[in-house]
Amino acid sequence: MAQVKIYGVSGVLSKNKALISKAIHEALMVAFGLPENKLFHRFISLDKDNFLYPTDRTEKYTIIELSIFEGRSIETKKQLINLIFSKIKEYTEIEGQDIEITIFETPMTNWGIRGMPADELVLNYKVKV
Repeated sequence: MAQVKIYGVSGVLSKNKALISKAIHEALMVAFGLPENKLFHRFISLDKDNFLYPTDRTEKYTIIELSIFEGRSIETKKQLINLIFSKIKEYTEIEGQDIEITIFETPMTNWGIRGMPADELVLNYKVKV
């Protein structure tokens, strides 16, 4: 499971939404082994006045936050981060300098999914990768 929030300037985010989503999901499928149908992306478009960022970033500055089940190795999480950077650059004109990624891990007992605690679910993918 990976719930993904993507923040950016409205015009830039709207223009690149489908490609950013594709890049992130491909990275999650490769690094985490998530199935193709496990797509949970939310785009938060902000007016320039409501999205302040450092002067060494451009209006393409994008923040990606992933909430995931805990259990993936450090190497797997680094692989995911590197894949997200490379795939977004491959599909869009957004450079790594303009992307920030944060991964938030929580125990499955802290998730409720499909009417039950997540630690009681039978998943069709592995978490301990």
